[in-house]
Amino acid sequence: MFLAYPTSRSEAIGEKVEAFVRTVVAPYEQDPRCTEEGPTEALIQELRTKAREAGLMTPHILPSGEHLSQRETAAVLMRSGLSPLGPVALNTMAPDEGNMYMLGKVANEDQKNRFLKKLVSGEARSAFFMTELASEGGAGSDPTLLQTEAKQDGDEWVINGRKAFITGVEGAEVGIIMARTGGGERIKATMFLVNLPHPAIKVERLIDTIDSSMPGGHAQVLIDNLRVPQEDILGAVDEGFRYAQVRLSPARLSHCMRWFGSVVRANEIAAEYAVSRTAFGKLLIDHEGVGFKLVENQMAMKQAALLIDWCAAHLDTGDLGTTESSLTKAAVGEALFTVADRCVQVMGGMGLSKDTIVEQVFRETRAFRVYDGPTEVHKWSLAKKLKKTTLQKLAAQ
Repeated sequence: MFLAYPTSRSEAIGEKVEAFVRTVVAPYEQDPRCTEEGPTEALIQELRTKAREAGLMTPHILPSGEHLSQRETAAVLMRSGLSPLGPVALNTMAPDEGNMYMLGKVANEDQKNRFLKKLVSGEARSAFFMTELASEGGAGSDPTLLQTEAKQDGDEWVINGRKAFITGVEGAEVGIIMARTGGGERIKATMFLVNLPHPAIKVERLIDTIDSSMPGGHAQVLIDNLRVPQEDILGAVDEGFRYAQVRLSPARLSHCMRWFGSVVRANEIAAEYAVSRTAFGKLLIDHEGVGFKLVENQMAMKQAALLIDWCAAHLDTGDLGTTESSLTKAAVGEALFTVADRCVQVMGGMGLSKDTIVEQVFRETRAFRVYDGPTEVHKWSLAKKLKKTTLQKLAAQ
């Protein structure tokens, strides 16, 4: 179901990753250390120790520091997603993967040494502080609603605000905080780097959510008079939204990659169930209501794989790929959730149980339709662009 490897080096890495996830990582899926707020720190470190021993820690970033191309990354991250624990073990998980990518592009050498290096090695995890409480009118899919504010005080910046749904902050050592630093007709924002935990950053509560694969869960956080030195500004003042665009498209796409791997595995489990379970005198798969669902899954996954590859190839040209990644995220998110839903339906009661990962994949892909922008927001944005280009075309005729 996976696409062909784009290069020989991605083939070598991808095959090792797949073998590692299937044989080493998958047996941990029933481990009691897999909690509702994600795997515990002890389990994470145990898995990462095994990944290091296999030479597979952060496999999409080479020992030289070179990042694989997006098409090569897809070949690797898809296979890391074959288990919900795969990205955690291999350090290809969100938000770390997106944060590493952005730091590699924007951070200066000192910041890379202090913040990026320990993320790439898998010794530390990170959190990206962007989303805010809807009840307080804060930023979600609309970043212009950003309420968290940073004010300069000599050689330091003082940050105050409240963030919500901050993934992985419990146990993270690196934080990237988005705060508004300018107003006028258009709001301006800046990104700040901070070492975690920090007494001025207080986890108010862990939010109970439908998914359970992200280490540290999703937290509501109060930032209370956090003082950040000038040298810990990521990039330049007031350029936060521009840097967010650097992170945005690859992060959307890598979500598609990882969850693609998870539905491949879920479909394998459903197909194996369908050829081993008998009902009404024949195997389940021989009933059209079951067999057709599995075939429809194959069709949907192949289409999703082609979209991922198309978008990755576009990003490899150097273009930001905002439109391409938005289209891909919306289409792939919907497709993968439908695949996961069919897997549950094929397996009946077993699909609703935690005896296999199918139930978890269903929950995770449901959340995926919201993460990094709900499908409806992407469609709205794409429709606006379609309207603009169509009107321009008509005006030129």
